[in-house]
Amino acid sequence: MKRRAIVNRLTQSAIAATGVAIVGGCQKAQTQGPKGQADTSNLPTIKWQMATSWPLSLETIFGGAQVLADCVKTLTNGKFIIEPCAAGDIAPGLEVLNVVSQGAVQAGHTAAYYYIGKSPSLAFSTSVPLGLNAQQQNAWLYEGGGLAKLQEIYARKFNVIQFPAGNTGTQMGGWFRNEVKTLNDLKGLKMRIPGLGGQVIAKLGVTVQTLPGGEIFQALQTGAIDAAEWVGPDDDEKLDLNKVAKFYYYPG
Repeated sequence: MKRRAIVNRLTQSAIAATGVAIVGGCQKAQTQGPKGQADTSNLPTIKWQMATSWPLSLETIFGGAQVLADCVKTLTNGKFIIEPCAAGDIAPGLEVLNVVSQGAVQAGHTAAYYYIGKSPSLAFSTSVPLGLNAQQQNAWLYEGGGLAKLQEIYARKFNVIQFPAGNTGTQMGGWFRNEVKTLNDLKGLKMRIPGLGGQVIAKLGVTVQTLPGGEIFQALQTGAIDAAEWVGPDDDEKLDLNKVAKFYYYPG
């Protein structure tokens, strides 16, 4: 089998944003060398770029993409090098799946619920309302046949291979510029919230917007949106969301 044929099959848990690695081109399995290492002595060095949906400042989520790249480099004795790129560097943050599917970029690291407009089923590789926690999500993916089913969908609809690549665990409900005391306070609010969760909150009268992380601060600051959910305190503070919206609600 040709090398690129396998990575073409390689490729962000309810109440969690599972990072999704998507790939459009790979390597075939190599023979084992000393101490179980792959024998890569006769292989060329391959360099890929990985589009991500994340700002460089987010050590947990962008860092997850870097951890993946570092592991691949180590496992291949430096023969397979993947360069994670921040959102906007080689592709807009919400276009990662599209550019990998089109073959414009070899790999991507994103969250599947950004793309539920293309297929609602993609939500199940990230968050669904009242869904699974991180441990349950992994059990479903690896022991319950979930990953195989998702990879079938990604291959059929987008010609990519999808792999879980990080899990944030339970997320916060979001930052609000004004206090929310009743459901009526949600009516008319403009909120950044993706996925099926966005569809639920839209039923409560919220105008839903999907924005990449790097654009949330400015949108809140200018009043383009009234509220936004992202991940949790660490990443949210790195985006300075606490400086433009003082009410923080839980759970997601």
